[in-house]
Amino acid sequence: MIKEMLNWRVSVDILLIALLIYFTYRTLRRLGTWKIVAGVFIAAVFFVVADILDLTGVTWIYSNFSHIAVIALIVIFQPELRKVFERAASLRRKEIGKEGSGLSIVMADAVFALAEQKRGAIIVFPGKEPIQQWLSGGITLDADPSFPLIMSIFDPHSPGHDGGLVVDNGKLTRFGVRLPLSRTKTLPEELGTRHHAAMGLSEVCDAFVVVVSEETGQVTTFCQGRFQKAEERNDVASGLTSHWARTASYTRPMVRGRKKWNHVWEIALSIVLAFAFWYTVIVSQGELRERSLSVPIEYVASPAELALVGDKPAEVKLHLAGPKSDLDSMNPSQLSVKIDLSEAKPGKQTFVVAESNVKLPKRVKLLDAEPSSFELSLQEIVQKEFMVKPQLVGRLPGNLKLVSIEVRPHKVRAFAPLAPGEAEDFTVMTTPVYLESIKENTKLFCKIIAPPSIQPTDKRWPDVEIVINVDSNQQ
Repeated sequence: MIKEMLNWRVSVDILLIALLIYFTYRTLRRLGTWKIVAGVFIAAVFFVVADILDLTGVTWIYSNFSHIAVIALIVIFQPELRKVFERAASLRRKEIGKEGSGLSIVMADAVFALAEQKRGAIIVFPGKEPIQQWLSGGITLDADPSFPLIMSIFDPHSPGHDGGLVVDNGKLTRFGVRLPLSRTKTLPEELGTRHHAAMGLSEVCDAFVVVVSEETGQVTTFCQGRFQKAEERNDVASGLTSHWARTASYTRPMVRGRKKWNHVWEIALSIVLAFAFWYTVIVSQGELRERSLSVPIEYVASPAELALVGDKPAEVKLHLAGPKSDLDSMNPSQLSVKIDLSEAKPGKQTFVVAESNVKLPKRVKLLDAEPSSFELSLQEIVQKEFMVKPQLVGRLPGNLKLVSIEVRPHKVRAFAPLAPGEAEDFTVMTTPVYLESIKENTKLFCKIIAPPSIQPTDKRWPDVEIVINVDSNQQ
């Protein structure tokens, strides 16, 4: 079955789904938070299972509340979603061929030397994502890292010692830069502005930031919105090495080889997940199902000289078959069976409900209809003259006596089916006239009531004036 379904279009479809899964995974992995994807994934799995098992109640809930849920998700997770798109746009890889261990040792030595002298410092090591949009101010340096240079930059007499130092691609690129402050309240109150600035940058990008406290000489590292105290030089050196390996911003050859194998496994797993998704959802949606619907009957293109008379069915029950996705997407309120009367003749005729009478989706077929056929009677329409008869209800009150009733007009012309053997006098009634409310000579205006098969020649019935004359029976 799978062999028959696989073709180049399906292959491209699965490949694109796999790329989407892989891209989403890599983005969220770099983002460091799984709150959004975990909630969406659980909801999606729940919906897919409900759809496959044809659980009508759950499917109805998802269909009616999914739009509200999406809006709520966007509002609640707006900061996280913004970071997802910002980080998704960052795909650069910065790799240099030399070992990074020498630089990590130099930086660790300099940091703890500053800590011993209680010189405040903040050093930024970018990852994959650009940080320029988050930094302001600063002086361009573009120098090779060295212990004396780092110590001089953070000398209290240096004009840029209060700002941050950026170490990018093995170079000291800028110093004296200002960083964004943290918007969260995760840091202890005793930590100062440098720590809040380091936390703020780590919350919006994947940079690794090292801070030396001017008050206590404590060394703290920040990454992905988390912070950790560094008790010895190796904590800083190993933290830098892990950061470069994770973000490929200063990768050693051995680590690069491992990462390539990791990418191969991630891509392979993405393809497997994409195929599983395609097979369970797409194939299940194409599974043939049957469905029964009751739809109204519309009689169209009726000849002007003919009219339907007698009983006629108002709806028919259709038995349909087709792919589940097509059956689910149909709106029953937009379906109807159209009976074409353009070729009809006077008398009784049988009409069959066929697939040509219903506008169905391309892959949905009509299996049967109840009733599958029915008989209609049509008669010729002729112009006739009808007497207008007032519809009197009740009796006159007290001792009143009905003297006369005048109806204007007393006759109307209308189109009606020609029925053989009918009497010559045809009548139509007015709306009711309640005699209990008559206390004197009265003039009323009424409407004409007629069967649907009788239609006025002027397209609307005229108003009827009824004059009622009464007399009291008092002696």
